[in-house]
Amino acid sequence: MSDKGDGSSFFGEIRRMAKTSGAVGGIAARVAGERLGFKTNRAGHAEDLKTILGGLKGPLMKVAQFLSTVPDALPEEYAQELAQLQANAPAMGAAFVRRRMAGELGPDWQKQFATFGQEAAAAASLGQVHRATLPDGREVACKLQYPDMPSTVEADLKQLRMAMAVYHRMDGAIQHEDIYAELSERLREELDYTREAAQARLYGIMLADVPQVHVPVPVPELSTKRLLTMTWLDGRPLMKRLEEDPPQEERNAIAEALFRAWYVPFYRYGVIHGDPHLGNYQVRPDGSVNLLDFGAIRVFPAPFTRGVIELYEAIRDEDMDRAAEAYRSWGFVDLSREKMDVLNEWARFLYEPLLDDRVRPITLSDDPQFGREVARRVHAGLKRTGGVKPPREFVLMDRSAIGLGGVFLRLKAQLNWAKLYRELVEGFDADLVAARQAAALAEAGVPK
Repeated sequence: MSDKGDGSSFFGEIRRMAKTSGAVGGIAARVAGERLGFKTNRAGHAEDLKTILGGLKGPLMKVAQFLSTVPDALPEEYAQELAQLQANAPAMGAAFVRRRMAGELGPDWQKQFATFGQEAAAAASLGQVHRATLPDGREVACKLQYPDMPSTVEADLKQLRMAMAVYHRMDGAIQHEDIYAELSERLREELDYTREAAQARLYGIMLADVPQVHVPVPVPELSTKRLLTMTWLDGRPLMKRLEEDPPQEERNAIAEALFRAWYVPFYRYGVIHGDPHLGNYQVRPDGSVNLLDFGAIRVFPAPFTRGVIELYEAIRDEDMDRAAEAYRSWGFVDLSREKMDVLNEWARFLYEPLLDDRVRPITLSDDPQFGREVARRVHAGLKRTGGVKPPREFVLMDRSAIGLGGVFLRLKAQLNWAKLYRELVEGFDADLVAARQAAALAEAGVPK
């Protein structure tokens, strides 16, 4: 692969599509076969798919993770295997690192660092991270984008469109046009590390008064569109800490920190972090957390955030007229009462821990597949009632809620979720949120 230029290469797209078409086509064929009653080795094919996509380091893995939160969008075996891809891609070698750093900072780039680790400290879907030290003693993380990523993203998006089209022809309960449009826009934004730097600054502003959460600080003079340099945060990956079976008190502290990391920005600024997978968290010795990776950020108009609270209160009060108004405020159209009843089943599942005013786990069910069973029922209900077209703004919001809930489940956290939620939304003022949002975006320099 060539790492020259920022544009999308036609030949790069062709190479990418040649490598992924078989995998995506295989998914479509196997899903179709299952619908027709044929038995297939889905688990074996899922393992092959994980190997192919992991080797390619493609953003398709991010897409697959998202689709696993859309009711019945992928067979369970595929979702389980693809969820393991994040942060497990093999790193690029030293020759790539030297070429990319010279391309971004010039041939004398090494003079701008006191030390620079040639081996990657971490690797994920779009880039890899190197640990370095600046002449002033600051320790930094340098995230380098892999070569040909614009071509990779465009090829993967073509594959995604094909896969979603095949699935929709077989099963039209979820209309995917706006889901595709939203994912496409977010993935293309993630290629621009200058945008991610601004979004990291935004999170530093929004979480300045939340001591349980730490955010890296970008170093703008050493950052470009394909290189992001930021302060190094010491911490251990959350999954490694969980393997040591930490005490309940620590589990609860981590969960509360993550709750605030996600929902203080949303309810006070109308901003959500759209990528809540375990690789984006580190744990510090005091139970506070490091929040990493700010490529997938969604800014919402304040009325959308108000609609989330409206639906919560409607479910709490069993006020279906108010629920209908909340759905309309988000952009859902042509909702019959029967279709709204189906959507409300999903809303009750999401809001249930926020309505139970006591210390408890995030779900009271001992069945790890409980949420998936609810999703299946909702999917069947939507199909029966003619399908639904989710508004674009709804896509990352739903993904964040489900993904974060899964993290709380893994943590086995015991908190009063209702109390935490009430403290955040008490006195909500849409005009104040809009004003805070505008000021924070301007201060951080987030592009419109």
